[in-house]
Amino acid sequence: MAQQATSRPARTAALGRSIGTRPATVSAVVLLLPGGHATSTRKPSFLAAAAVRSLGRRLARAGRPDGLVAHVVRYRVSGWNGTEAELARDAEWAADEVVRRYGDVPVCLAGVDMGGRAALRAAGHCAVQSVLALAPWLPEEDVAAPPEPVKQLAGRQVLIVHGTNDERTDPELSFRLAERAKKANRDVCRFEVHSDGHRLSQHHDEVLALAADFVRGSLYGYPYARPLEDALAAPPPIGLRMPLASGFGRALRG
Repeated sequence: MAQQATSRPARTAALGRSIGTRPATVSAVVLLLPGGHATSTRKPSFLAAAAVRSLGRRLARAGRPDGLVAHVVRYRVSGWNGTEAELARDAEWAADEVVRRYGDVPVCLAGVDMGGRAALRAAGHCAVQSVLALAPWLPEEDVAAPPEPVKQLAGRQVLIVHGTNDERTDPELSFRLAERAKKANRDVCRFEVHSDGHRLSQHHDEVLALAADFVRGSLYGYPYARPLEDALAAPPPIGLRMPLASGFGRALRG
């Protein structure tokens, strides 16, 4: 008698261990969403998760005195996979898990590359207070397909950062999405990192300083640094093409 084939159990999403020293009382959470691929059912790579850890360390360190904790989201698969929007679904699951673990605390979704798209898409979760998208991967506009949604961003504070020389994810697409989102939500801004590429490595310190200032302000109500404050207040396109100045972070309140 032929032996029946057994299917492998489906992978489940998970939260990685908290980054750095966990505060005694958790008052807010950053969920770090790594990059991925347009289509793939493979297990996410370790390198993708490692790529967001430097961001997580900076955010956790800046917010730890206030009770901030950061976790990397471990996806079930590495692909967005069309209408399945797998990475966004895992981001929503992670927000549910935060509520289960920590209670009613505000969440910032912080994504890189395809994780940036997941952060923007999953922003409608009731626990999400802010969204940080670095070099987000967004689909090309297609008249045969609905545009990337922005309604879920209403009521959230949103920061998008993109290098002008990014050859992997088109910065013009993130500008267009921000432009549509700004019409329904004034708390949207976007910074351009001139001459930098997809990894934002030339101005790494400035990007991390900007991200930390945004997270502390959006989750805890600290005053934003002047460039962030100006970007949020400025009408399009000024507040959506705000240049990130070299040296940002050395004197944030100066």
